[in-house]
Amino acid sequence: MKKILMSGNEAIARGVFEAGVRFAAAYPGTPSTEIMEVLAGYEGVYAEWAPNEKVAVEVAIGAALAGTRSLAVMKHVGVNVAADPIFTVSYTGIEGGLVIVTADDPSMHSSQNEQDNRNYAKFAKIPMLEPSDPQEAKDFIRLAFQISSLFDTPVFFRTTTRVSHSKSVVTLSEPENYEEKTSLARNAAAKRSAKPTRWTRSSTRHGISRASPIRGTRRRRPRLMSPTG
Repeated sequence: MKKILMSGNEAIARGVFEAGVRFAAAYPGTPSTEIMEVLAGYEGVYAEWAPNEKVAVEVAIGAALAGTRSLAVMKHVGVNVAADPIFTVSYTGIEGGLVIVTADDPSMHSSQNEQDNRNYAKFAKIPMLEPSDPQEAKDFIRLAFQISSLFDTPVFFRTTTRVSHSKSVVTLSEPENYEEKTSLARNAAAKRSAKPTRWTRSSTRHGISRASPIRGTRRRRPRLMSPTG
C-alpha cells in the first residue's frame, strides 16, 4: 500500500474520502481549516463553507437524513454555536452517517479560550473518537463513520492543534464503496418513540467501546469514548 507524509488534517480528509463520504460542510478556523481545503480536492465529494457552524451541522444533518455519509467540521468554540442541532440529532438519529469534527486548541495557539469538547460527547450522549497521530486520524475517522452507520447516530471526532498540524507517514487504503440509504420515513411520532431506544443503545455502544482494539493501544487511553462511561 502507498505511504505518504501527511499532516493530521490531511489524513482526516483522506480518511473521510476513504469512508465514502459525499457531502461535507464547515466553518473555517484554526486548527481545522485545512481539512475542508484538502477534502474539496477529492473526486466525488461535495464540500462547502457554511456561514457559521450551526448551518454547517444542519446541512450535514440534512445530507445524512437523505441517506449519504456526511461531515461537519469546526474548531472547538464552533461547537457552542452548533450545540442546538447537535443535541437534537443525538436522539432523532440519521439515515446515512454523520461525523462532527471538533478541532480543539489546548494552550490557545490560535484561539481566545480553551475548551474541552469531550464534555459535549457526554452531555449529548454521542460517541467520540480521538486520534493521537495522522495515521490514527485517517483510520479513526473511517471507524467513526462505521459506528455512525451501525448505530444510526452522529459521532464526534476530536482532534487537537498538535495532532492536526503534526506530520508523519500515513498508509493509504482504497475508498469504501458505501451504498447510500435513500429511504426517508421519519416523522415526529417516530422520532419521539425512538428516543428511549437511543438511550438504551448507549449501553451497547459502551460495551463495544470497552472491547474495541483501539482502546489502550500505544501511548494513551481511552481512544474511543462511550457517552455512558
